[in-house]
Amino acid sequence: MIKKKIWYENLHYDIGQYFSIDKILYQKKNKFHEIIIFQNSIMGRVMTIDGIVQTTEKDEFIYHEMLTHVPIFSHGSIKNVLIIGGGDGGILREICRHDSIDSITMIEIDQNVINLCKEYFPKHSNNGYNDSRLKLIIDNGLNFVKNSKEKFDLIISDSTDPVGCGKDLFLPEFYSYCKNCLHKNGIFVGQNGVFFLQKNNVRQTYNKLKKIFNDVSFYQATIPTYYGGVMMFSWATDDPYYRQINIKDLELRIKNTKLNFNYYNFKIHISSFYLPEYIINTLDKS
Repeated sequence: MIKKKIWYENLHYDIGQYFSIDKILYQKKNKFHEIIIFQNSIMGRVMTIDGIVQTTEKDEFIYHEMLTHVPIFSHGSIKNVLIIGGGDGGILREICRHDSIDSITMIEIDQNVINLCKEYFPKHSNNGYNDSRLKLIIDNGLNFVKNSKEKFDLIISDSTDPVGCGKDLFLPEFYSYCKNCLHKNGIFVGQNGVFFLQKNNVRQTYNKLKKIFNDVSFYQATIPTYYGGVMMFSWATDDPYYRQINIKDLELRIKNTKLNFNYYNFKIHISSFYLPEYIINTLDKS
């Protein structure tokens, strides 16, 4: 029996996951990250940054559909979107599917991530980087929102976990600057880890956002790559109506776009905001 090389994720010290490596496609460290891209027989191509899985070919659609379409369909009239992070291009791909959106601004700190994902994960962006509505800026996300005079209907923070460069995108001032960059009743959403294993991160985000926005919550999705329970997405806006949208109105809104999805639908949308009691109890005590 041939023994395969194994890659271990090091996000948690006492529990984790591993992937067998069929072939290493890329491995290099630059001033921002150490990036490894390898082939796995089950998940296809896998990209890791600083020892943590960022995306895989097999299940990326779940994450990208949920982080994108839940706020877009909740709002109903998104015209200007800001993506912070998201260099793999998956969020960009999903946003580009909406013809009603006028402009997309994307802030990515590392051009190398974009270049690598265009080469090794072309289906993630699906030529989204060639969309005429896109303005791509290579910058630190915190720096951009601090200095920007532009206003957006939706801000999506597609960040790494709060380690290394990703720490900036979980600071109180980052959320405050994002609020300043939103149009009235705009929506902020962001990646917020797996609650069962990253409870403190979720609770800290909740407390920070509550000081800035009138309506703060989380919604969830089950994504095989992000082990340990349900994946959490932070949700913040000043208009509570967006989370209380009538299911029939939501169904019609989605149907009118004639878009098809692999994970997202109107029932998933509504149910994703219904959180397990252990999460509710923790947030209530925050």
